[in-house]
Amino acid sequence: MKKILIVILLTATITSAQSAGSTGLSFLKLGSGARNIGMADFGSLNGNDISNYFYNPALIALNNTTRFSITHNQQFFDLGSNSISVASKVWGLPLALNVNTTSVDNIEVRSQAGPATATFNANFFAATLGSGFQFNDNLSFGVAVKFIYEEMFNQDASGLGLDFGVVYSGLVENLSLGASMKNIGSMSVLAKESTKLPTDFRLGGEYSFPLESTKLNLIGLAGFQKYLEENESHIHAGLEVIYDDFFAVRGGYITGYESKSLTGGFGVQWKGFKIDYAYVPFEYGLGDNSSFTVSYTF
Repeated sequence: MKKILIVILLTATITSAQSAGSTGLSFLKLGSGARNIGMADFGSLNGNDISNYFYNPALIALNNTTRFSITHNQQFFDLGSNSISVASKVWGLPLALNVNTTSVDNIEVRSQAGPATATFNANFFAATLGSGFQFNDNLSFGVAVKFIYEEMFNQDASGLGLDFGVVYSGLVENLSLGASMKNIGSMSVLAKESTKLPTDFRLGGEYSFPLESTKLNLIGLAGFQKYLEENESHIHAGLEVIYDDFFAVRGGYITGYESKSLTGGFGVQWKGFKIDYAYVPFEYGLGDNSSFTVSYTF
């Protein structure tokens, strides 16, 4: 039963189960990178972490090197999500690519009470390619296109989505402001009805406060987030404390969800190599979410 609930959360498509005010493909709501997930899953507004680019594609414009990362996100039961990201400049154009696969395995099928008669897997896939452009030293804009695929009950569907973002950093030193709109698009029909994408609007800011005498750097962020087809809106607030550009501790708080609110994590980095971990506890016996990211900057 719990796995069935997970599938419903991931894609509200089965026959007429989807109402006019709901969306599916909730795997697109999963966070990008353990660092961001540990900081309230809002999306940092600096260009030094490749996972930030898939919250706001405008940050791709700030990347001047080659970056690579792998993330594993293990949620409750048999829900697993994996992603690979790479960013670089190609013929002078900044590009970033993310490939995500998410699945729920061994879902039992029963036609009546008793043992399961069969099992199946629900599979989801998204590939996102984005680029960013700097209008001047303080203002950048980005756009990304994503191909989306879902498969379950021997049926499948595909579609396209667009992400847009803007980042401004000229108001106050060490302050960045950003806005993004993600998952604008549509899917083909699955089980007599097409799934609505979870169109995601975010508006927020990030401030860096270096304490040079103590080798500490404090990074705080806060923002507003809303899925346009849903009634609820959310406030995200996160904090990262970095010591000597080597070790970081993170925490965050999210409003508007019944099943989760607190986030946390830590990370270490050395000569371009980073390992990050995030932990998000869930209520109602759903379990916990652990995320691991390994990244390298060339």
